[in-house]
This record gives sequence, structure tokens and C-alpha cells, in this order.
Amino acid sequence: MSATDKVFAGSIPGIYDEYLVPMIFAVYADDIARRVAARSPSVLLEIAAGTGAVTRAVAAALPRGIRYVATDLNEPMLAVAARRQAGDDRITWRQADAMALPFGDAEFDVVCCQFGAMFFPGRIKAYGEVKRVMKPDGTFVFNVWDRIEDNVLTQEATVALETLFPDDPPRFMVRTPHGYYDQAVIRDDLEQAGFRDISIETRPEISRAPSAEYVATALCQGTPLRSEIEARDASKLQAATDIVAEVIRRRHGSGPVEGKIQAIVIEARP
Repeated sequence: MSATDKVFAGSIPGIYDEYLVPMIFAVYADDIARRVAARSPSVLLEIAAGTGAVTRAVAAALPRGIRYVATDLNEPMLAVAARRQAGDDRITWRQADAMALPFGDAEFDVVCCQFGAMFFPGRIKAYGEVKRVMKPDGTFVFNVWDRIEDNVLTQEATVALETLFPDDPPRFMVRTPHGYYDQAVIRDDLEQAGFRDISIETRPEISRAPSAEYVATALCQGTPLRSEIEARDASKLQAATDIVAEVIRRRHGSGPVEGKIQAIVIEARP
């Protein structure tokens, strides 16, 4: 993992929330919310909350009496989430590292996480922290992206950028968001952390965007891929965005865009 892979700062959080959340994250946030609500938690922890896509979905699915702690390593992302959910006194926002959670043992009924585990430098350690802060009969609900080949628009964008940077193409999407999809590895990591009852499901969905330009802006400017592009040549961010938009437009047309996305959803219990 590159040093910039976990950096969501500057204009990235706002673009991420405005573009990426409706394009690829919202449908999976609703799925996580259904799974969490089915467990009827009274005390819930979310890690790697980002700009709050899951937080908003889960909060809408749960009753007034719950206590909900939402955390993220990146304070700029969490600040966007807190603004979006201002006024909900059930939620406490807290900056926290998933590998060193600042909570006591057995505090939470459910721990959830959307598309965060791929960014954990030490996944077994992070899963061990989840198990520690979760009650013995609790559930850990999380998801990760499947391989990039099953996520059409992201794959097309990654290939398109190879034409602009042929000697050193940006590989953030392959390396990190789509780099932790081997279900046997995921299961083994969880078992090493002490989880025994593990269910894993592959979940395909359809990503939708109003235009190719929207897709390109979301991926090139609303993720750490932006930092990777700018590290090669800061003057080429717009050129990179335009190249991706042109490839998406050629393959999907000049109107609204659709493409397959696919995630892996995991529920784990001690």
C-alpha cells in the first residue's frame, strides 16, 4: 500500500461524497443497514465511516433509543459525515484507528464497516480489535470490493490512465480498493483474529451515473487516485479526467452510464 492510499484530504472528501457515494456506495450501504437492523443493536460501532454513507443508511433503519459511535481515521472525511448527519443525537463522531480502537472490551452489539478493511495495514490486528470491543454474542458486518475485473467502470478508468502514464500507470484502484478479494484469505484472517462463525456472500449490483464525465470526476478526483495522478504530474489531473471520460463515453455512450459493480459481504461472529 502506498503512503497516499489512505489520504482523503483537500477536495477529495467533498467530491467523494457528492459523486462516489451515489454512484457505487449507496446501494451497498443500504445492504449493510438491512443486515445491521436485523440484529436489533442497542449499541453500535462503525469503523472507517468515511463521509457517512452507511451511517445515514443505518441511522434511518434503527430506532431512537440506540447509541451509535461512528469513527474514521481521516478527520476530513468524518467532518463531512458529521455535517450531513447534524442533529442526530444518537450518533457520536470520533477519529479512531481501526487497529487501536479507543473503547473498552465488550462494549458493542454490532460492529460494521463499509469498504474499509482493504485500507487496514494489519487486518488481523484490526479484526482482533473488533472482536475485543464487541460483545460475545455480537456480529461484525462488513464488505470489501471484489476484484477490479468485476467492477467495470473502475477497470476501464484504470486501463485508460495507462495511455497517459505508460511508463508508470497509477495502480491505486487495483492495489488497494480492489486488492483484498480472496475469500479464503479473508476467512483465514478472521479466524486468526478469533472469529469462528463466518458467512461470506458475493453481491453484484449496477453502478449508475448521469454521464461519462461524472464517472471520470468521481474516480480521478474523488479518491486517492487523484494523489497518485498528481504525484506523476500535477498539471495532468484534468487531462487524466478527460481521458477517462472519453473512454467511458466510447464504451457506454454520451448519456447516462451503467456498469457492473461487485462486492463481497461478510458477517462474522466469535
